[in-house]
Amino acid sequence: MTSRKSETMASSIISGINIAMAELVDIWNSIGIVEEQRVERMLTVKKHIEDLLRDMITEEQALKHRIKSSIVVSQKQLDELYEEMSEEPYKLEEGQTILQIQRDLRHKVDALQKEKNDRLQELKTLQLEDDQLCVQLCATPYYVPSNTVPSHVQLKALREHVQELTAEKRSRLAVFTALRKGVVCLESEMGHDPETSLERDAASDDPDVFLLTHENIQALQLLVAQLKLKKENLISTRDKLKERATCLWNRLDCPEKDGGFPLDTQGTLTDDISRWQAEVHRLEALQKSRLEDVIEKARLELMDMWDKCLFGSTQRDSFQYYFCDVNYTEALLDAHDSELVKLRDYRDKARPLLDALEKWEKNWELFQDFERKASDPSRFSNRGGALLKETKERTKVQKMLPKLEEEMKGAVSAWQKTHDSEFLVRGHKLMDYIASQREEYKLLKDKEKNERLTKKAESSPFKTPTKRPLTNASGMATPNKIRKTPNQTVLRGNSTSVSSSNSGSSSGSSTYLSVPSSKPPTGPTKKNRILEPHQDLNLPGITYSDFTTELSRKASQEVILNSTVLLDTEKRN
Repeated sequence: MTSRKSETMASSIISGINIAMAELVDIWNSIGIVEEQRVERMLTVKKHIEDLLRDMITEEQALKHRIKSSIVVSQKQLDELYEEMSEEPYKLEEGQTILQIQRDLRHKVDALQKEKNDRLQELKTLQLEDDQLCVQLCATPYYVPSNTVPSHVQLKALREHVQELTAEKRSRLAVFTALRKGVVCLESEMGHDPETSLERDAASDDPDVFLLTHENIQALQLLVAQLKLKKENLISTRDKLKERATCLWNRLDCPEKDGGFPLDTQGTLTDDISRWQAEVHRLEALQKSRLEDVIEKARLELMDMWDKCLFGSTQRDSFQYYFCDVNYTEALLDAHDSELVKLRDYRDKARPLLDALEKWEKNWELFQDFERKASDPSRFSNRGGALLKETKERTKVQKMLPKLEEEMKGAVSAWQKTHDSEFLVRGHKLMDYIASQREEYKLLKDKEKNERLTKKAESSPFKTPTKRPLTNASGMATPNKIRKTPNQTVLRGNSTSVSSSNSGSSSGSSTYLSVPSSKPPTGPTKKNRILEPHQDLNLPGITYSDFTTELSRKASQEVILNSTVLLDTEKRN
């Protein structure tokens, strides 16, 4: 379509020139201009047209040259921008005119120049922020070569770097703020004035005093730890003063309310220590004037602590020299106080073992109670599930005792390794003490059993036993001969009483009870005898399972039931 318009326009120009020449010829004819003059005038017209066209051609050629030059310049600028921005070179479309190429290149150069400026501006902003963060955190700035246009990859990495530093700053700032608050709070609680530059900077309200570096945070953490340790020491000092004052109040019978001493105040730890220190000094001065009463009360405290620590006579004897001294002096009081401190320290260290032993003794007492209840036939008449509950509790206790003994055995071994000494209970090794309790209870059970058998033998009348024929399945009598066992004393009694003592089935006929003729051993008369420190225990190691096995042996192993054996007593009579 464009080609046709230009061709039509060219034809129109030629036609216009022809018409104009025709009009000129007509004018020349009417004027009567001769041929030579016509030719001259036509040459002038021709020259004029040629000059005009030549000028136009020159101008258009100049325009074409300018366009080409512009293309070269734009292409050069574009190549430089691509190189600076690390972009791939731009490829022109084929078949374009130079004017289209010029326009496209100009647009591309403008776009790249704008993108370059944007990148440089973003780089400047990010680098400024990065520099500030790196100064605060003492970090290394992200490196971007100077006098270069950053690539998209570099800008992305720089943005991520700034984000990471921002998050790190936020995290460190939270830690730093918490540490500064901790420092201020601890110093306020203790009444401690800042001494070092670090403490003064930590107590400052200026947030820019500290750089958020790892070193500064570690220094603050160390400062907080030191202040906490100092606070603990102050609390310990105050508590020791309070304990000392309380001890003196009790010894001197002058409670704090009589002295008007305020127990709870809102002051700092330093103020509290000063108050308690002054009170202790006052009480110690009062104590000097009442040494005899104070020492006697200290001795009562010692006896109480010996009992709580389960000390035997040997352990107590080491202090008997001071305990029996009647020369009441401050040195004697100091010796008593030092002994009390050692006993309290020992009790604190041995508390797990003492608590475990107390728990074992409670379960041991429950076990003995269950054993006594087991021999009471009236317990079978209990209703409401009491017997089932008792059985469950008994089983629980029986499982608990060996478990506790194993735990104590391991704890005693650890105690020996740690303290390089034996753990003693009333002067004896812990496991020997437990074994003695079992052996004592076994002897007590044996004595009670022998007493029952002796009482039964004394209350039952002696009769000559008669043989009764045994019947078989057909009802016929069958001979029954039982050889007499030597060295037996045969007691005849009622089968019901025998079955009660042996927990067997009862029958209506009378039976004879044979017991060993040797005298029954005498055992302890007290059910739960407490071992005194002066007793010497040389007992073999007895486990709980051995003890319960021995305890549950049937009486039939020592007593012979026989209805045909004659009484040795009757023979002797």
